[in-house]
Amino acid sequence: MNLSATAERVKPTLRHRRRGRHLIPIALLASAVAVSGLVAVGLGASSLPASTVVRIVAAHLGLAPIDPEISARQDAIVWELRAPRAIGAMLVGATLAAAGAALQAIVRNTLADPFLLGVSSGASLGAASVITLGVGSAIGGLTLMGGAFVGALAAIALVLALVRTGGPAASNRLVLAGITVSFFLAALTNLVVVASGDRDAIRAVMFWMLGSLGATRWEILPWLAILAALMVAMLTLRARRLDAIALGDDVARSLGTDPDRLRAQITALTALGVAAAVAVSGSIGFVGLVVPHLARRLVGASHRVLIPVSALLGALVLVWADTLARTVFSPRELPLGILTALLGTPLLMLLIRHDGSQR
Repeated sequence: MNLSATAERVKPTLRHRRRGRHLIPIALLASAVAVSGLVAVGLGASSLPASTVVRIVAAHLGLAPIDPEISARQDAIVWELRAPRAIGAMLVGATLAAAGAALQAIVRNTLADPFLLGVSSGASLGAASVITLGVGSAIGGLTLMGGAFVGALAAIALVLALVRTGGPAASNRLVLAGITVSFFLAALTNLVVVASGDRDAIRAVMFWMLGSLGATRWEILPWLAILAALMVAMLTLRARRLDAIALGDDVARSLGTDPDRLRAQITALTALGVAAAVAVSGSIGFVGLVVPHLARRLVGASHRVLIPVSALLGALVLVWADTLARTVFSPRELPLGILTALLGTPLLMLLIRHDGSQR
């Protein structure tokens, strides 16, 4: 009997079994995200059953006729207010979580998150500038998000310029550059807010900096969805190289991966996605930090599975966090960044304590 031939026949079977095992949590999470979205859209000051939500969505998608029993008010609540907000929460949560998992690999620090790179501070400065100058109120909400997006990209450009100065990129210098740029841009944002004499503008800036999906509308979702899908897909395609660099630069080089080049690529990819997410939602912390930890406990450290699972888990977490933010103190809305910090901090403490007890 030829043992080598037998081994070659067994390898594809083992690969298929591993893929099937990994597809199970992905399929379960995808189903949970879809169901949660429908349920969350029905919750609020005016609660609606999931069946009504499904009929309204199906009618707008052309999959079913308009139901005469559904009022115009119910239709507007579901389609104009809650549905885009729920989808926005899913896209933002998926982007932040997937970016966090990738950044934790390239800096080899499980306490890294997307805001480590100064994206949040840059977006806050861009949004604060637009709000205090009054341009957003004259042209529309897209101007605010455009300003935040430009500010986030400018922050990343500054971080990359600092990292590349004086030699090849390294994880420690990337972290230091991100922290430096974050503090600098946060100081500029505070200066802009203090210098403004408009109390309404100051209040709007502060609420945006604390995170909110209240301004999410259909017209801003397509480009956010494109950037989020592009980022998650490109990160998944680089999964093996992320596995290698997570073990160290020397290991990555021995496996044929240039760690400096990969680090720059991942930084640029995550920056683009996170900039779009922050431009829509403002600063929402802890999602990109805590969710990858939870995903690793579910599926392990292989980035081929970790990236999509983190994205789905991030979408699930943020859609429910946003639902709580708009319903717990209804009719007042709790800033989403405050809620994610209140929920994420105890969970992170438990994870840190559990990891420490195993060593």
